[in-house]
Amino acid sequence: MNRLLGIDYGLKVIGLALCDPTQTLARPLQLLHRTSRRADFEQINALVQEHEASAIVVGLPVSPPEITVYTQADRVRLWASRLAAAVGVPVFLWNERYSTQDAEELLAEAGTPRPERIDAVAAAVILQSFLDHHHDGTPWPTRVTPADKP
Repeated sequence: MNRLLGIDYGLKVIGLALCDPTQTLARPLQLLHRTSRRADFEQINALVQEHEASAIVVGLPVSPPEITVYTQADRVRLWASRLAAAVGVPVFLWNERYSTQDAEELLAEAGTPRPERIDAVAAAVILQSFLDHHHDGTPWPTRVTPADKP
C-alpha cells in the first residue's frame, strides 16, 4: 500500500491532505495558493513524487439533480480530468458533501482554533471518508478519464 493525496479544490486555494502508507489515517498537509493550472499541477505532481503517493482523491461537490446550470461539480470534474492528464497516478473523485462543516466540527471538538483557511483540514476529511469507505475492500470508484491535454 502507498499513501494517497487528498484534494479539496477551490478557485483560489487548494487544500491538500495525505494519508499514512497503510491508508488508515488522513491528515492535513498544506495549502496550495493557485497561480496557473500548469504551476498548480507541477506542485501537485511534485508532492505526489515527494510523498510517493499512489493515487489522488479529489473532493466532488454533489449538486441536487434539479440544478441544470454549470455547477462547481462540473468545474471540479473538468479540473480533475486535466489533473489526471498531468500526473502519473490515478485520480478519483469522492463526494465532499459537508467536508468543510465536518472539518470545523473536528477542530472544535479538539479545542483547536479554526485556521484562517480550513481547506487542508477539509481535504483530510474527504480523504478520510474515502479511506473509511474502502478500508474493508470495497472496490474503488472508476478512475477519472484524463483530458486530451492538461
